Amino acid sequence: MPSGANLPSIEQVLEIAEDLGFELSADEANTYCELVRGEIKTCRRLEEMVEYRPPVKYPRTVGWRPEPSDNPFNGWYWRCEIEGAPEGPLKGRTVGVKDAICVAGVPMMNGSRVLEGFVPDVDATVVTRLLDAGATISGKTNAEDLCFSGASHTCALGPVPNPRKPTHAAGASSNGSAVVLVTEQVDMALGGDQGGSIRIPAAWSGVVGHKPTYGLVPYTGCMMIEMTLDHCGPMANTVEDVALMLSAIAGPDPLDPRQRGVCPPDFVRDYSPAIGKGVAGMRIGLVKEGFGQPSWEDLGHGGSEEVVDARVRAAARRLEERGAVVEEVSIPMHLDGVHIFTAIIREGAYEFMLKGNNTGTNWQGFYNTGVLDAVARGVAARPNDLPPTVKLVMLTGEYLKRHYHGRYYAKAQNLRPALVRAYDDALAAHDVLVMPTVPFRATPIPPPDCPLEDYLRYALNMSSNTSQFDVTGHPSVSVPCGMEDGLPIGMMITGRHFDDLTVLQVADAVEKSGDWKTF
Repeated sequence: MPSGANLPSIEQVLEIAEDLGFELSADEANTYCELVRGEIKTCRRLEEMVEYRPPVKYPRTVGWRPEPSDNPFNGWYWRCEIEGAPEGPLKGRTVGVKDAICVAGVPMMNGSRVLEGFVPDVDATVVTRLLDAGATISGKTNAEDLCFSGASHTCALGPVPNPRKPTHAAGASSNGSAVVLVTEQVDMALGGDQGGSIRIPAAWSGVVGHKPTYGLVPYTGCMMIEMTLDHCGPMANTVEDVALMLSAIAGPDPLDPRQRGVCPPDFVRDYSPAIGKGVAGMRIGLVKEGFGQPSWEDLGHGGSEEVVDARVRAAARRLEERGAVVEEVSIPMHLDGVHIFTAIIREGAYEFMLKGNNTGTNWQGFYNTGVLDAVARGVAARPNDLPPTVKLVMLTGEYLKRHYHGRYYAKAQNLRPALVRAYDDALAAHDVLVMPTVPFRATPIPPPDCPLEDYLRYALNMSSNTSQFDVTGHPSVSVPCGMEDGLPIGMMITGRHFDDLTVLQVADAVEKSGDWKTF
């Protein structure tokens, strides 16, 4: 932490003035310099004051870096053992925490060299809630570099291969969380989702991953990417465990502005009733535009695989056999939703996460100044250690800012309500909407010396069905529904806002319709 802000020199003030396009006389520069110095003295007083920190309620040690022999698929960044409350619904359950989520006193890297050596001093709200429910935190799971990839090859500590087929990607950016679940090293895991980063690894690795309704689960203490897209949620090997975990972490947090005025007072607190209810009488819409997609070379999205479409449709027929009414529904704006998402995350993440040092400004809540300082120092000192995916975001974001002054970010945000209505209109006649989570199975991990265009294509080509629901905030879960050539296939089920229970109810019915590994 800085000991106090330095007072600016006249040369520094003149340099800033020149960058801002101001023409100052010598007298004006001296006057402004003295006035700025007076303003900066306020910062010195702030350094003397004690800022609020969420309390760290449970004792822990720093933990340990796992040996490669204990980490065969590189799922772990750091191991620890933090015991929660002596009793509770998660007592005896172990949890892996994505390394984009703060655990006090435990190193945090978020998959990136720019954060190497950083140790948070707070627990994320979701971590505290899991510990309050009796869970044991078993460690921090690897993530893609600053979470800007849906594959498995950008993590600074090396690729995170798919345990079911190690030549292929586990899916990301919550890839470590998926891996430690598949290898049964934990019972549950936390992930984050801004473009599909819970659901993509769930689909490609063959676990269950739920992106809750925007505002249902607090994001306080997690690494931010873009405040209007940020989601945190549960991952597990069964829908029942996901429901149990969601029950522990859902609910308002006054420190998270994403939740202010969003979470209804009568929101569901217990999601266990979703289990075993079946789907008799439910109306399920198969979203036409989620199937049979062409390759979108301009956005780097891959096209649909016939086997993926077939497995998801077969899973829907099994629901029909159990009493559901399944019919195709067309939502033409679904494909345009990818463009809306792309405009928001490219410019929004650049301004908020990178230029804003992971906190930005102009919102009321808890500012994680420890993360802020670490990101600012790391990016300034090691810009060349940023991954190509982040460099692409920065180059695109800066170009759009310089030449279009934020117009396309603003227009994309203004198109958000229309995208929400497109899905809401379909959900008015259907309980849930269904499509493939990712239109194709896990892709091979590219070699480290692959061309830059391949590095980026493999990292960014899989979110053509997932990213829209980060924009709209609808609850969306991926559940395994088939396997082909050793690679899992995921069905994505999306529902009405704050109707996460129904989404999990349908996912549970898919899970109970048979052994997905044989389909």
